[in-house]
Amino acid sequence: MMPIGPLMIEHRLIERMIEVMKRQLQRWERGENVDHSFIETAVDFIRTYADRCHHGKEEDILFRDLSKKSVSSDHKRIMQELVEEHRWGRKTTGRLAEANEAYRNGAAEAASTILECVEALVEFYPKHIEKEDRHFFLPIMDYFNKEEKDGMLNEEYEFDRVLIHEIYRDSVKKEEKRLER
Repeated sequence: MMPIGPLMIEHRLIERMIEVMKRQLQRWERGENVDHSFIETAVDFIRTYADRCHHGKEEDILFRDLSKKSVSSDHKRIMQELVEEHRWGRKTTGRLAEANEAYRNGAAEAASTILECVEALVEFYPKHIEKEDRHFFLPIMDYFNKEEKDGMLNEEYEFDRVLIHEIYRDSVKKEEKRLER
């Protein structure tokens, strides 16, 4: 398997979550109340799976190694666009989390920000994924030899193996600090 294989598989799960978010958005636009617990789930999914896990492997492994290569100006431009899009996704997800917290605490006007952010993410992710899957991932594999591809793939597997422990170690540390107050 090439190192883009796991990334493309992860895209399929991200697409499923984006479809769920789209369906929830349609319900809210028909007048149902915003479900703050669903927003918490969506924010956690985007932050942990789409960003920390998936974008982490893209930026910290694939893009890192690609940046060491002499690549075409088009591929370099696309890679920079993708990094900027990841930043935009983080910022928008942060706004969504803040609006959800306000909404949960009784600020009914925050619902409009929630809808705006969800709509923006639902519009963003399919285009972002298409750019990576159809216009970037396969062509850039030509810059790497088999050993480099295998090395990146193994590094991705190690990244995933360590990530779950990191997440829950951080969770325990956070709760320990709360108890120290």
